[in-house]
Amino acid sequence: MLLTVSGPPGAGKSTTVAALADTFGLEHVSGGDIFRELADERGLTAVEFNRLAEEDDQIDRDLDRRLRATALERDDLLLESRLAGWLAGDAADLRLWLDAPIEVRAARIAGREGKPTETALTETREREESEALRYREYYGIDIADLSIYDITLNTARWSESEVPDILTAAVEAYDPAADEGKYAVDGVSYDF
Repeated sequence: MLLTVSGPPGAGKSTTVAALADTFGLEHVSGGDIFRELADERGLTAVEFNRLAEEDDQIDRDLDRRLRATALERDDLLLESRLAGWLAGDAADLRLWLDAPIEVRAARIAGREGKPTETALTETREREESEALRYREYYGIDIADLSIYDITLNTARWSESEVPDILTAAVEAYDPAADEGKYAVDGVSYDF
């Protein structure tokens, strides 16, 4: 089974995917973790690395190619990244998008990173604008287009423990045989 989980910073992806991967015995690969590791290797914050990625498209393209190859080559995988649903394409069994209002997400990020909420809010807005611009420029993808996702969930409405329960129930109810040939990412080929 290949599940993808996408969403903006602070939407609760990391917490949720850990529970889903454990429940379904899936390997978890996180694009965000890889991106932060690459930033850390260069002594940069994620925001600074995003700015560098605006000038050097190889940063995103290399990361996205690696994630796409992972999605296409491995079984029993949960792929987590902003573009995971797009990268996995038709190989994904289910594509999930997690979100929450930006103020909620900024508060989560501020708590996690030990910074003022206003700083997290400003950085989150900058990061999202930067990423949206790059995805559109590199691949012609509008990250705000959620039509490819099987489930979109506002994680602010449920507790940290309830979100994985909701998604677990949805995954367990999914019948891949009933879905044969009914869905494609939109017929467009993206050059990752």
